[in-house]
Amino acid sequence: MPSTSAATPAVPSAGDPECLALTRTLRRRGVLVLSVFALLWAVAAASGTGSATDAAPLGIEAAALLLTAAAIHLGYRENATPSPRPVNLPPRWARGVGIVNTVELVAVFAVIAASNAADRPEVVPAGIALVVGLHFFPLARLYDQWQYRWTASLLTAVAVAGFVLVAAGFADETVRVVVGVGSAAVLWASSYHLALRG
Repeated sequence: MPSTSAATPAVPSAGDPECLALTRTLRRRGVLVLSVFALLWAVAAASGTGSATDAAPLGIEAAALLLTAAAIHLGYRENATPSPRPVNLPPRWARGVGIVNTVELVAVFAVIAASNAADRPEVVPAGIALVVGLHFFPLARLYDQWQYRWTASLLTAVAVAGFVLVAAGFADETVRVVVGVGSAAVLWASSYHLALRG
């Protein structure tokens, strides 16, 4: 991890304990965030399979809770092997992450507002998946987690599939299930990769 200028806080070098601790902290945080958002996508998918008390949505939600809990357990276990590669963060990486996440949040609300204004609520899941997918491209560089590029690519592919289903006239519930399950699967895969491989 390179040092930065006087205007930016110093970043520890790759071999020191501070860098190793930061690497572990960022990757654990990634496991938590990715798995929790996977859970939310799974719950959204479950809502397209029936009423809240039906067997299908309850089964999906129960499985989603188990997958999320297992990912978090793996990511936070004390006996985990150290990450094979320390992060090499760019200057002002935290500020960049803040900007990317703010733009993502604004874009999500814009998608919801525009879809509702156009009376096309069925577009919302695919639109949100697209925004989330695209925001992982800059995060891959800012967190020095290059596997986020495939997270970004796969979420974008899920979004495109959702738009195709909307254009083909599939029911809102079908779109929600496909986009929700697809997005959850991508985020869990990324979470487990971070938890097990770093």
